[in-house]
Amino acid sequence: MKKQVLFIHCGGTQGPNTGSRDLVAYLQDALGSGYDVRYPQMPDPDHPHYATWKNVVACELRSLQDDALLVGHSLGGSVLLKFLSEENITKPIAGLFIIAAPFFGQDEWDVEEYELQHNFFLHLQHAAPVFLYHSNDDEVVPVKHLTFYADLLPHASVHELSYGGHLFGNGLQELVFDIKQLNALAPYESL
Repeated sequence: MKKQVLFIHCGGTQGPNTGSRDLVAYLQDALGSGYDVRYPQMPDPDHPHYATWKNVVACELRSLQDDALLVGHSLGGSVLLKFLSEENITKPIAGLFIIAAPFFGQDEWDVEEYELQHNFFLHLQHAAPVFLYHSNDDEVVPVKHLTFYADLLPHASVHELSYGGHLFGNGLQELVFDIKQLNALAPYESL
């Protein structure tokens, strides 16, 4: 049976050389036929709202098998963290992979609907492994957002990279390695 991966994309247009599309294509190719990478188109990505994205995430999670892997890129990562820390998740999740996610409520990233509850980390500290990725050449979300998350999620595996920009259009080798490594390990504690 193929390992399921749910990828929640970034905000903005999703097409060739834009948004998360190239990163998803890389991930599908690099993971190979043993993985089923799902990439739902989120509602109105140019004008996203948490409530509508939350509904899609909830629906997608219900359709997944137990122990799926969740990947969120940029806004998609922020949405996954908010969703998993606020909702009652009954289905086990094998791993959470967050790429270049903004930490809402910091600096100019004050968008209340995406802000995490002050104790969000308490809901994730005994969860499935959490992996954080961010490039120090990210031109959209400053790399200091990685530090905000890392400080509150001390159990997370943190990757501060020197390549990739914000979109990681040429791929993210560390993500592929971590997914394959995690999938090879068993048993593991799930969300």
